[in-house]
Amino acid sequence: MANPMLCSQEYLESAPVKEACSLVAELCRLFYPQGWVTGTGGSITVKVHDDSIPKSDQLIVMSPSGVQKERMEPEDMYVLSGEGDMLIEPSQKPYPHKPLKCTDCGPLFMKAYKMRGAGAVIHSHGMESCIVTMMNPSAKEFKMTHMEMIKGIKGHGYRDELVVPIIENQPQESQLTDSFAEAIEAYPKATAVLVRNHGIFVWGDTWISAKTQAECYHYLFDAAIRLYQLGIDWTTPEHGPLSVPRAIQQTPATGGLGNNNYVIESSRKCIVLDIEGTTTPISFVTDILFPYARDNVRKHLLSTFDKEETKADIELIRGQVEEDCKNGVAGAVPIPAENSGRDCVVDAIVTNVEAMIKADRKITSLKQLQGHIWRTGFESKELQGIVFEDVPGVLKKWHSEGKKVYIYSSGSREAQRLLFGNTSYGDLRRYLCGFFDTTVGNKKETRSYLEIAQSLGVDSESQILFVTDVYQEAVAAKAAGYEVLISIRPGNAPLPSDHGFRTITSFVEI
Repeated sequence: MANPMLCSQEYLESAPVKEACSLVAELCRLFYPQGWVTGTGGSITVKVHDDSIPKSDQLIVMSPSGVQKERMEPEDMYVLSGEGDMLIEPSQKPYPHKPLKCTDCGPLFMKAYKMRGAGAVIHSHGMESCIVTMMNPSAKEFKMTHMEMIKGIKGHGYRDELVVPIIENQPQESQLTDSFAEAIEAYPKATAVLVRNHGIFVWGDTWISAKTQAECYHYLFDAAIRLYQLGIDWTTPEHGPLSVPRAIQQTPATGGLGNNNYVIESSRKCIVLDIEGTTTPISFVTDILFPYARDNVRKHLLSTFDKEETKADIELIRGQVEEDCKNGVAGAVPIPAENSGRDCVVDAIVTNVEAMIKADRKITSLKQLQGHIWRTGFESKELQGIVFEDVPGVLKKWHSEGKKVYIYSSGSREAQRLLFGNTSYGDLRRYLCGFFDTTVGNKKETRSYLEIAQSLGVDSESQILFVTDVYQEAVAAKAAGYEVLISIRPGNAPLPSDHGFRTITSFVEI
């Protein structure tokens, strides 16, 4: 609970709070020319330093989101308690200024404060911090050693290996919270987390420490990029020449069907995998996951009804149901307004969800709610992800060869991460570069695959291999220019006799 004295109007108007607000505005102005906070991106937060207050209780100042950082004033800042409760919200500015809101990075900043005892956190969109995560899209870490500026990173010396975890980007920064916390926990020596294709979060005991380290990180990233361009390895003490993987020569395609081994033509090739019937038995989804979600939807909604995540799930379901009712979709029943009472709302949602599951609908609102229910199941060990026995070894092999492997499934990205993160073979996410779901589009539509290709950094769609068990998905991906294989696994639906695609029965054949 927040200290009442710190919440008083007198303290909120005190010199330490005003100085902290001025400091954040000043730092943003300094970081703008360096490209860290351009285009309204990036963010900064500091603790209100006061020697008389325990650090954990000190107030927190955060910059607003989506505004011109170099033009911010001290009065534009948000002030929160040490627990994250909002104490001061700035006054809104007239047009053409955008409405102020607290930074979207707030939940991540709070993780650094609570898990690392930070005194300040800097979120930079600096170009260097983006490019270093792209040089090896399958890498989960940035590593460097024997560079003088490593000494500027807390707990490191010249000869130490600097390791910075890399997490995958999400559409909204707040959606990075869980993976950000996992990285902080998994890398106790780290003082930063990189977000692929996005930027970096750096924290320190004080704003001076955070600023110093941020400058050192950007210097080291820039050095790594230049060394990469020169063919020099920045990860070894010798800084010798980089070892370039030998390109795999193309094997001419043969006519007919058959199960000849299929050679991936380029070391830059991306592989996109379906889940059901491809990496995982369809029965796992139909006989285990779907029934678990159906049987636990009421319990989940009742126990989490007041949480923001569940409120968002309910609104998404509500919007879908309103559309379904207009279109006369079977099983759709109106959902009462929130003020009708929790039980009435939950009863209606359960009825709709059961109908959606029965119809096997591939819609985002259902998949998102299912993913949150399954998360509880995986966390409680009631659920464990299942993959075919050939999958882990081949994923590991592709990873070691520098192949970039992604998942595209109708299940939510959270559900995908849960499945691959909790298998009997351990956490397989280390071999995967990213996850796509129906938020990019329907899996049977060509434009969905074109959209994915835009995210993978390939020169042409032909550099992407897509593996699925569904004929219509194969057709859509091929129309987008992908190479396509169809997976033949036990329990999969039969294919048209003249489908014309190469087939495999195991990943070992790829």
